[in-house]
Amino acid sequence: MKISRVIEQLGLVIISDGPGTETEVTGGYVSDLLSDVMGNAREGQVWITLQNHKNIIAVASLKDIPVIILVKGLKPDSETLARSREENIMILGTAMEAFETAGMLYSLFEKA
Repeated sequence: MKISRVIEQLGLVIISDGPGTETEVTGGYVSDLLSDVMGNAREGQVWITLQNHKNIIAVASLKDIPVIILVKGLKPDSETLARSREENIMILGTAMEAFETAGMLYSLFEKA
């Protein structure tokens, strides 16, 4: 599924463009623990988190995660934004909680 469909269906806001909206994603992963994401997330997944510091970009890059969704209206700082552009990682935002975001993403992939 393309990131553009995820953005449209979940009503997400693009905070940092990364690889672009036509990039394919394969599923989702929800965690706020960086070590959990490093150990269990898979390449090509959408990562849902409330973490908004620069280390999320390092983890996403390490795991080949093309897009991060920040929940609860959280925004990354300028250093995180700069790193996301350098590493070509898209950051999306939503005011929804992680639970609601994950449920909607799961439903979207189930219908695909």
